[in-house]
Amino acid sequence: MKKIMLLSLLATTFGFAQKKTETNTNAPKTDTIVLAGGCYWCVEAVYENLMGVEKVVSGFAGGTVKNPSYEAVSSGETGAAEVVQITFNPAVTNLNEIFKVFFTVHDPTTLNRQGADVGTQYRSAIFYKNEAQKKAGQQIIQALTKAKAFDHPIVTTLEPLTAFYKAKDSDQDYYEKNQSQPYCQLVIQPKLEKFEKVFKNRLKSH
Repeated sequence: MKKIMLLSLLATTFGFAQKKTETNTNAPKTDTIVLAGGCYWCVEAVYENLMGVEKVVSGFAGGTVKNPSYEAVSSGETGAAEVVQITFNPAVTNLNEIFKVFFTVHDPTTLNRQGADVGTQYRSAIFYKNEAQKKAGQQIIQALTKAKAFDHPIVTTLEPLTAFYKAKDSDQDYYEKNQSQPYCQLVIQPKLEKFEKVFKNRLKSH
């Protein structure tokens, strides 16, 4: 509860909440960011419900193997992480809000681990494609650290995005297609409920 309240406060204090901006006809209609926060099914399910997010694709980034398979990544030997590629409308949401969601729904203080999922493939990471994304990532980590939002140090890495590899089709929209599965109910659902509680005014209407 303390962390939820603090993250909500940070939304106002550090401007993480979406603000209305003047229309810029030269601004891109969509942008993308790649994030790793443990099992990609969990992260995907959350962002698919955030206003302004147009598409979420599960896949892999980082590592040394081109277009690795799920099995290869799961071995931990490729150096790749399970990630989601988020396509969003900057007129509706922004990097600050996307990062705030990210640090709310996963634990950025456990090195190469999220719950029972252990290995470098489950690390907490922001894969930036330009200096603006890198700077935004650095700023929120610094803000959360200064505010003592977590009991332990944040271990989220900032890594340059060299390539994104889409996972197989059966791994896309996994929660939506498998809500009755135990993993969905026991692992993904609690993350969704936490997200919905903190961001209740930013949920898509279905």
